[in-house]
Amino acid sequence: MRLRLEFTTEPFDLEETPEHARATRTVLDGAALDSVDVGPFGNTAEGTPEAVLEAVSAVLRSGLDSGATRISLQVNVLEGEGR
Repeated sequence: MRLRLEFTTEPFDLEETPEHARATRTVLDGAALDSVDVGPFGNTAEGTPEAVLEAVSAVLRSGLDSGATRISLQVNVLEGEGR
């Protein structure tokens, strides 16, 4: 099985990247994920259930510890992937 994580952190700042966004990017960079796409309004990562679930925990912790006031996330089983 493979999972896809999609998340955003708030508050947004279009002038400068917020600390919570930098912290969660660092988490994704260091995670054992198969693919990562980081954007200004959302982030996506894919990998094994173990890697994605570990990343979810680390994203929540680092984002909140770094000033995020809201983290919205979704985890999906990728289409066609067995359980």
